[in-house]
Amino acid sequence: MTSQNDSAHHQLCFAPLLPQGQGVSVPCDTHGEVDLNNLSERLRNAYLGARALIGWEYARPIVEEVH
Repeated sequence: MTSQNDSAHHQLCFAPLLPQGQGVSVPCDTHGEVDLNNLSERLRNAYLGARALIGWEYARPIVEEVH
């Protein structure tokens, strides 16, 4: 489970594979685990959609530290 402290410092980033696409970034812990219960409905849908479209519209996600 993602703690509030971890999620404030890390995000899981899905880069778009298409030139006109937009990336998706969601708060996560240091291991890339996302707490779906703490996401808004809109962000949760974007995250689940990006996960489903890895390799088609999005690259594999990476964990980035937020500064």
